[in-house]
Amino acid sequence: MTMRNKWIKTLAIFGLALAVALSGMAVVAPQQAEAASSSKADKIIELGLKYLGTPYKFGAPAGSTKAFDCSSFVQYVFKRNGISLPRTSKNQAKVGHYVKRSELRKGDLVFFWTSRTGPGKIGHVAIYMGNGKILHTYRKGIGVTVSNLNSKYWSSHYVTARRVL
Repeated sequence: MTMRNKWIKTLAIFGLALAVALSGMAVVAPQQAEAASSSKADKIIELGLKYLGTPYKFGAPAGSTKAFDCSSFVQYVFKRNGISLPRTSKNQAKVGHYVKRSELRKGDLVFFWTSRTGPGKIGHVAIYMGNGKILHTYRKGIGVTVSNLNSKYWSSHYVTARRVL
């Protein structure tokens, strides 16, 4: 075997090994990313649950924990976990990327229309907890609570979802 052929063979083996290594990374990387986002989602949900029962106040100031409206609550628990979101649900619905309802994962933002905004127009945001549950705050007298996404009301008012994790 000539020196040139040895060199070509070595390059071919190296190239093949590199291709195999990189293809393995392509399989592992999404799984690692999903696990990391799941861990972050768990932390966000865990923090949010500490505020169960905190009063609802429309237009509550950002950063306040004495009372929340839906978007200030979502903004607060995400920010405490290193993720900055806009202040309003309408603007929060413009960040991240679209997620089909059938593909929701813990930590996804879910958006709804309200009687104030009208059908199809975003006026409420919640955090998807998994297993058909959402963490959010709405209406005086209810405050921060967990609701069933598949209930008649929330299901019929669903507009879209976004993934920011």
